Amino acid sequence: MEFLLDPGIWVGLLTLIVLEIVLGIDNLVFIAILAEKLPPEQRDKARVIGLSLALIMRLGLLFAISWLVTLTKPLITLFELTFSGRDLILLFGGLFLVYKAVTELHEKMEGKPEIKLTTKVAYAGFTAVVTQIVVLDAVFSLDSVITAIGMVDNIYVMMVAMIVAMGVMLLASKSLTAFVNRHPTVVILCLSFLLLIGISLIADGFGFHIPKGYIYSGIGVAILIEAFNQFGQRNVAKHESKIPLRHRTADSILKLMGGRMEALTDNAQHVEAQKAFADEERYMIGGVLTLAERSVASIMTPRRQISWVNLDDTAEQIRERILSVPHSLFPVCRGNLDKVISVVRAKELLDVLDNAEALKALIKLHRPIYIFEKMKVIDAINTLRTSKGSLVLVSDEFGNIQGLISPLDVFEAIAGEFPDADEQLDLIQVDNTTWKASGMLDLYQLELALGFDLVEEDVSYISVSGLILDKCNGIVEVGSHIDYQGLHFEVIELDGNLAKTVMITLI
Repeated sequence: MEFLLDPGIWVGLLTLIVLEIVLGIDNLVFIAILAEKLPPEQRDKARVIGLSLALIMRLGLLFAISWLVTLTKPLITLFELTFSGRDLILLFGGLFLVYKAVTELHEKMEGKPEIKLTTKVAYAGFTAVVTQIVVLDAVFSLDSVITAIGMVDNIYVMMVAMIVAMGVMLLASKSLTAFVNRHPTVVILCLSFLLLIGISLIADGFGFHIPKGYIYSGIGVAILIEAFNQFGQRNVAKHESKIPLRHRTADSILKLMGGRMEALTDNAQHVEAQKAFADEERYMIGGVLTLAERSVASIMTPRRQISWVNLDDTAEQIRERILSVPHSLFPVCRGNLDKVISVVRAKELLDVLDNAEALKALIKLHRPIYIFEKMKVIDAINTLRTSKGSLVLVSDEFGNIQGLISPLDVFEAIAGEFPDADEQLDLIQVDNTTWKASGMLDLYQLELALGFDLVEEDVSYISVSGLILDKCNGIVEVGSHIDYQGLHFEVIELDGNLAKTVMITLI
């Protein structure tokens, strides 16, 4: 039992078990296909009986080939080289492994999809299916047996490896197949091991013995590198899952679009144009994907910026109000903004200001449309569509007007700002690392423009000013600043207790 203390024996055993399992995956797939021909209640039984009988046959084949390998009497002399029965078995076994590894590698590298037949077949007899499983396993056993002989010299190690591998395949056939399908590089790695073992068997057949330690060390390093690779891929997937879905979807779409565009570009000028165009595409795609997350309140024109008409004013005051701003639609109210009675066009309102009856009829013709401020933008689109280009008023749970939206607001949420003549851009780039932003700038738009994750879940604020107010615990003054998500925010102008103008700098 001293051989059990040899570390090389244990390394060879573990490596051989892994190889036997991977080499048996194809066997499992074909056995599953054969078992499908049986009634469902007999399939597991057929699989167990078939693989158990196949194990007995595989062990018998192992004994037979192991005995043949002991035949060292010269049989053939060729070009002054003598070959015994052992040499011939090793030579042809090595050639078989090299052929199988090369053909399998070629098939994997070609990447051709498997054709799965979905045609229903009649149930076959139990005995016939089990017999087919045993015969089929005999065909698939040859490479496993030759691999075992090429890997280790101890017959007991070979037997243990085969029994353990078969037991694992019996207990975890479905999960093993799924693992190999999820990690195709494992199959490529094991096929390369087969190639290595086949070459060592061919060398043995010609009388050049390669120490097993060299083979084990190469396989061990390759397995270690593959383990690092799998660990790294798992970490990448884990970190990618933390990226918002909208960003991952936008990146995937842009990669597809960029791949087609790269094939069309031939010079540096086109590449630069492509980069600029890709930035616009990224912004717009990101804007579309956020519509399902953003509330109406995040894109509306806030209450304090609404231009409205008070029917309690004189006709001259109303006319002066309309002509002082470039808007084409006005909420018509009685006394204050919370008492909206109509939304009319400026031209129509100017035409009937001096005619009380016509003004009354115009007001009755256009009734206001309301939506709730926490409604998602994607859900409000249908309401905007039915409004036929009119303004839609946004109210809170108490019926107070909080703002208004129009189709243009939705378009700006996707493509960026289109300021009116009396407005300025909410975000102005000062240099490569600095931006000047309005306190009312929507955080979603800032996120899309700068590429930083700024919108947290379950927060009440939606603007830059709200963000600063929240992080400063409600106390904001000129010079107040915060560092957030890689950006430095500093208040340079106030409007009451709200930040009116903010400088944003990359940290």
